[in-house]
Amino acid sequence: MSDRVLVCDDDACDVRALRGVLRDAGFRVDVTTSAGAALDSAALRMPSVAIVESALPDGDGVELCRQLREWSPIPILVLSALDDEHHKVRALDAGADDYVTKPFAPPELVARVRARLRRSRGETAEQRIEVAGLTVDFARRAVYRGGEAIHLTPIEFKLLGLLLRDHGRLLTHQSLLRQVWGPGWVDDTPTLRTHIANLRRKIALPYIRTLHGVGYRLEVPRPVALVIEDAEERGRAPKLGAA
Repeated sequence: MSDRVLVCDDDACDVRALRGVLRDAGFRVDVTTSAGAALDSAALRMPSVAIVESALPDGDGVELCRQLREWSPIPILVLSALDDEHHKVRALDAGADDYVTKPFAPPELVARVRARLRRSRGETAEQRIEVAGLTVDFARRAVYRGGEAIHLTPIEFKLLGLLLRDHGRLLTHQSLLRQVWGPGWVDDTPTLRTHIANLRRKIALPYIRTLHGVGYRLEVPRPVALVIEDAEERGRAPKLGAA
């Protein structure tokens, strides 16, 4: 049975386009137009993933993320016309797994939904990532530099994987702590800093940038080599959400 996507957006044009794109991709779609209706829908029939517009008629989409995250582990993607880092941080801290700025290409959104679903199930389409002389083999859970193995603890390997897969994007302290340790650890920033410091020392990769008081971002000097099953969906396509 196909995965169910909960869409929460009060813009009729965006809803119509999202419903069509997601159904064409094989998803079942539940549409709501307010935060209250989205919470009721999710409680009645748990979706596999939620797509939430940041501006809703009865409140803030970021607050809806926070309310969903209080009792549900489903992946949440926030759609917004605001390309503002402060707003992105708020959404990620509230429990969003991804933040997509309008306008966006429909295939990109579908690829992001599928990627979040795979990660929520412990699956991965990426078999190997290569960057700056470092090779990360997800199938073998191994890391190499110049043919020599680098020993990482399970937590260090998971942190590295998250940074690589979301390279170029900000990952907040709370987001990393929640994904690696669980929701009960979201305030334990010192533990995260210790593991990031150990990871930096072991892999000697100077591109893990610290945004003080916020989180980390991996900035690589050239594109990371990824093997992704949805790669064909990332070609050119009309964008949704354009004015």
